Amino acid sequence: MELTEKEIDGRIEAKSKVTGSGKYSAEYEVNNVCYGVLIGSTVAAGKMLRIHTEYAKKVEGVLDIISYFNKPIIPAFSTPEKIKASRYPFPIFHTDMIYYKGQHVALVLAKTLEDAQYAASLIEIEYETSSFKVNFFEEQVNIPLKNSDKERGSTDSWKNTTHIIESHYTIQAEVHHPMEPHATIAEWFGENRVKLYDKNQGVNSVQRIISNLFELKPENIEVVSEFVGGGFGSGLLVWSHTVAAVLAAKHLQQPVKIVLSRQQMFYSVGFRPASWQSITIGSDNEGNFLGLIHQHKNECSLLQNFSEGMGRISRICYAFPNLKTENAEVPLNISMPTWMRGPGECSGAFALECTIDELCYKLDMDPVQIRLKNISYEKHPDTQLPWSTHFVKECIEIGAEKIGWNKRQKQPAQALQNNWYEGYGMAVGMWGAGRTTASASVSIDKKGIMTVKSAMTDIGTGTGTGMLNIANSVTGMPKSNIKIQLGNSNLPPAPSQGGSIGFSSIVGAVEAASRAFVSKLIFYTSSLNIQFKDIKPEDVMLTENGIVLKTNSQTVSFKEILEHHKLESIEETATASTGEERKKLAFCVAAAHYCKLKIHKLTGKVVIEKYLVVVDGGKIINQKAATNQVTGAVIGGIGMALMEQKIVDKHTGSVIGDDFAGYHFPVNSDAPIIDVQFIDKPDYNSNPAGSKGIGEVGIIGSAAALANAIYNATGIRLKDLPITSEKMIRGI
Repeated sequence: MELTEKEIDGRIEAKSKVTGSGKYSAEYEVNNVCYGVLIGSTVAAGKMLRIHTEYAKKVEGVLDIISYFNKPIIPAFSTPEKIKASRYPFPIFHTDMIYYKGQHVALVLAKTLEDAQYAASLIEIEYETSSFKVNFFEEQVNIPLKNSDKERGSTDSWKNTTHIIESHYTIQAEVHHPMEPHATIAEWFGENRVKLYDKNQGVNSVQRIISNLFELKPENIEVVSEFVGGGFGSGLLVWSHTVAAVLAAKHLQQPVKIVLSRQQMFYSVGFRPASWQSITIGSDNEGNFLGLIHQHKNECSLLQNFSEGMGRISRICYAFPNLKTENAEVPLNISMPTWMRGPGECSGAFALECTIDELCYKLDMDPVQIRLKNISYEKHPDTQLPWSTHFVKECIEIGAEKIGWNKRQKQPAQALQNNWYEGYGMAVGMWGAGRTTASASVSIDKKGIMTVKSAMTDIGTGTGTGMLNIANSVTGMPKSNIKIQLGNSNLPPAPSQGGSIGFSSIVGAVEAASRAFVSKLIFYTSSLNIQFKDIKPEDVMLTENGIVLKTNSQTVSFKEILEHHKLESIEETATASTGEERKKLAFCVAAAHYCKLKIHKLTGKVVIEKYLVVVDGGKIINQKAATNQVTGAVIGGIGMALMEQKIVDKHTGSVIGDDFAGYHFPVNSDAPIIDVQFIDKPDYNSNPAGSKGIGEVGIIGSAAALANAIYNATGIRLKDLPITSEKMIRGI
């Protein structure tokens, strides 16, 4: 099937994805590849005593079985001291201790996947078991809180105010579950060079960690991650299956492919941890916030501490004169949680925004107006640095008008028709607009094809298309003549695609590389045509025919330039990073979430009739991709609010419903058409394009908006996520 330019406009990788020509990490063809199947522990805590592999080794095609008892040595794990110094939390095959059920303890290697799977089913492992703890909500009560950041003002100054709300919230753990499962193909070339095809969100991060673990030079490690079927944070770490693939490939001296099963995804690549929060908020009679105490706890693994940082949202959005945040981590016999879309702020916003909503009803004030009254418009409440740009007020006001907020009933449970309650809810979300160092290169060949390159991974967010738009804007080269190369560690280095900093960082690099490239091209052209001598980059534009002077349309073809200088191509690389502006200004991205929904009185079924989110994300480089990002984030928030929950059996340590049948998340029928609006005002202090990352802010506040709408509809304040139909029925 051939797609026209119009049909693929907006996503440069669209044709490759819809036709299947784009290769994901498990799909590359590598000669002589063998297959690895990982075996997970069947106990939640204890010690491995023996492994019985006799029957498994008799399976035709089995090449070897690796475990603690016969492991090849990973240099960074060669001694207990080195393991500790590596700070890598998964010393796979280098410990006999079991910390959670599903922990990778053995690897079967075979010529075919079927042989490896069958052999894995024949292996028996003897354990010495020990007691374990997996229930966060039972265990968290025994863990004391500690201060997480400097206290602002004093808790004593407002403790006697008459308008105080204290509320407690819980959120069940959630699993990322991108469509593409995690997978790695590892291939060694000699003793000191390895190539990985790996599903990840940052090839340079993988390169760096594998370099440390196997004591290799980074330049001897090539990591390819050209197409990624979603990540949501699960691809930001190097998990144990990747290390196992590298180790096994070196051990066998042939390529090894490991693909995690859907069940293994529940145990192996992180999740948003279960959490508990307590919010105490006080205000005066006019709704001016006087103080806030935000306490929070989350579960973590015994392998490594992990804090969600849920109190950060309370420290950035509102002008609380008095504020205290406290936190604690609860270590359990579970796999390691990690960052999941909008980490910390997403969970924290649910508690904060619902408590503010509760205060509004106590004061009989409009939730829109109380937020407009208390948002910190001029400066960051913690750092006191002035905001570079800040358009939260516009987000709130535009959203209120477009959702029809004036139709909302001021008191809950006032709109009931034909057994359906109707309600409106809103919430605000904010995220720090970050940026870091990134590099890119731009080149041209004799055919007039301009190529923009960076190691940056595009995880489906449209980064490549945004880079194309920047290069087109700077150089004038038609988009049809620009190619983008991404997702390879051999390309100019770039940060991981996460935390909404990826595109914001690469924008500056592409802009700088494009300008430097045009200057270089002018220099080469000037020796052919004197009219190009000493002119500025803005005086020319690039076309499919060559470099063109804007004043008189004088044109020199790329072929002429390259042949004159006896070159096959001309290339320029540039690196861009933040400057003094990050020391003088504060940066944020924000969104106002609004929803209208109805709830059936008899079944508790929630139907979202309309969802609107208005985003302040700086200049929007690609409207389609940006809209898709925010839409996907909102749908993630719907899952968080209404259905997603990873449940662990406290008697066995097993995940209950570890598949797509048992773990519920939103499908098309659960999500309405989501109306996404952008303020679209640039912030040139953020980067040369004036853009900001929006991948997180679309989910921050979404669960709270839904929960607040449910209260407005029914008068039932549900504070435990997910809000299932069963909970609704009990409440109604």
